[in-house]
Amino acid sequence: MSNTAELSEDLVRSTLATVRTPEGVALSVSPALSGVVVTAGKVYLSINIDPAQARAWEGVRAAAEDAVKAVPGVVSALVTLTAERKMAPPAPAPHAHGHGHGAPAPRGISVPGVASIIAVASGKGGVGKSTTSINLALALRDMGLKVGLLDADIYGPSVPRLSGVAQKPETTADGKTMIPLENFGLQLMSIGFLVEEETPMIWRGPMVMSAISQMLKEVKWGPLDVLVVDMPPGTGDAQLTMAQQVNLAGAVIVSTPQDLALIDARRGVAMFEKVNIPILGVVENMSHFICPHCGGRSDIFGHGGAHAEADKMGVPFLGEIPLNMRIREMSDAGLPIVVSDPQSPQAQAYRHVAEGVKAALDRVTAASKQAPRIVIE
Repeated sequence: MSNTAELSEDLVRSTLATVRTPEGVALSVSPALSGVVVTAGKVYLSINIDPAQARAWEGVRAAAEDAVKAVPGVVSALVTLTAERKMAPPAPAPHAHGHGHGAPAPRGISVPGVASIIAVASGKGGVGKSTTSINLALALRDMGLKVGLLDADIYGPSVPRLSGVAQKPETTADGKTMIPLENFGLQLMSIGFLVEEETPMIWRGPMVMSAISQMLKEVKWGPLDVLVVDMPPGTGDAQLTMAQQVNLAGAVIVSTPQDLALIDARRGVAMFEKVNIPILGVVENMSHFICPHCGGRSDIFGHGGAHAEADKMGVPFLGEIPLNMRIREMSDAGLPIVVSDPQSPQAQAYRHVAEGVKAALDRVTAASKQAPRIVIE
């Protein structure tokens, strides 16, 4: 065996026959082995366990990783422990609506070197969430903040194309931590940096969550004031688990003005509220179209729907982003509009949104510092 083309799932599983579970069973036949993916010499494994047994299984995870790395032709191996279990019901919010007026209760993982993590989310795909994420990150950078961008959309990563970055990240000397790539003054990480653009990610939910978790915890982020997370579209298990397990400072909801998108935006707001994450605000993307020839305005998807919906839900409205060919062209070229044409009205629209996000984030941070402390004497 001498080249990556001969790698296969069967070969990896046969290698895992030498690794024993805490019960003495070969890992290759254990029901705990829930996923094996082999792509371009890279091997990804998911071992699904009871969380209470994590310590006992850590040695198995390490042994499996070492065994797979020793297979000729394997470029890298990533073995993760995951848990599929029903989440406990979220604790009641300390106020009627979690709209960013109070401090969120401590929860989930924090990321070393990162002061605040904000999620950019949408109830459905196709509303321009990723384009909004990178331009928001750049606009926050222009406000003097140190900013990173994590592409958490495993099935459809967009950050490599939007940022114009294609190389693979390096690791620290011990090989255990990835170093984020950089462009435009942003720290960047995406599963798209690790696999080829055309490679389909046929992963089950636990593997998706494990990959997101590792891109948060096993990347040398920072020091950052803000890490913007481009969330997967929708409100499924991956999104809910991310919201529950990561210490998010707040969420930005992206929607278009049309009624169908607004219905999904409501679901996105409701999901974050149920886990007591403040809503930093709503962005109306593709708000209107200005004809480059006659200057006439067309409300292709309607107009003002997201603003009205934000008012109805009692959350901040952050601003309108137009439907504009220049935004699309520059995004496809890996030169976001805030970088390629910083004085344009479109870039100014993103900066207006960033100002609202920063103000809302400051309110949340101030509220958390003012939270009462209980002292027992």
